Amino acid sequence: MVKAGKAGYEKRMQKVCGYIARHLDEELTVGRLSEVAAFSRFHFHRQFSGYMGVSVARYIQLLRLKRASYQLAFEADARVIDIALDAGFDYPESFARAFKKEFGQSPSEFRREPRWQAWSQAYSHLQGDRNLDRRQDLDMNVEVVNFPEVRIAVLEHRGAPELVNESAGQFRSWRIETGLSPITSCRTFGLVYDNPECTPPEKFRFDICGEIKQSEPEYSHGIVEKHIPGGRCALVRHTGSHDNIGDPVRYLYGQWLPESGEELRNFPCFFHYLNFFPEVAEHELITDIYLPLK
Repeated sequence: MVKAGKAGYEKRMQKVCGYIARHLDEELTVGRLSEVAAFSRFHFHRQFSGYMGVSVARYIQLLRLKRASYQLAFEADARVIDIALDAGFDYPESFARAFKKEFGQSPSEFRREPRWQAWSQAYSHLQGDRNLDRRQDLDMNVEVVNFPEVRIAVLEHRGAPELVNESAGQFRSWRIETGLSPITSCRTFGLVYDNPECTPPEKFRFDICGEIKQSEPEYSHGIVEKHIPGGRCALVRHTGSHDNIGDPVRYLYGQWLPESGEELRNFPCFFHYLNFFPEVAEHELITDIYLPLK
């Protein structure tokens, strides 16, 4: 009974966090959120704070500032005043103060040179949010498919996982400046060489990749050419934040693979990103995860 009660409690907390993510542009009152969670409004605030480690208001602001951070870093044409309004601030000045208090940089400073490692610290303590999917018993639909070979341009990220966004920004700039791998018409991949949970930060390896149609004699920005070989792969689709993408990966390696009787091919697990944050909300992100098989 205790275990069932705990599972039900967590499920209700997951429900309210999902509601917040889907309604980030709306007024989110404690009264409404307590109704979503089916908790008493007199106790909900303390229940949420105890579970997530932050108050309801701070959690909502952190999600809005996260979206604003990505807009600043990856949407060069977006005006700061519009980003501030999207984040729920009536004035750019109040947005700038809140942003700098949270991340140690003003919005304009972050846009010029984001310090992603410091930025990630603001979200590292959200234990409840980071582990929502991990607390569930995963029941995932895994298919075995034939993946056709694809030629890719690659920026090799080497270093702390928290700095992947910095490398992603450099790679995005290369794509836009050269036009060699148009984001709108060429697929985007990530090659995952190491498990960030047990790899020293300085040894973490991750390739950020864009599909290319033909080879080039010379690449700039540290880009190199590689290919993803064709062959059989286990495929599972992950919907939602990239922060939780480790959960389906763990499921593939730890549960599906031993039960399937399949053997792995000598090529790393890789991701195919079908859309991007903040162009879509985090809960609408879709990522196909491929595990190469013999």
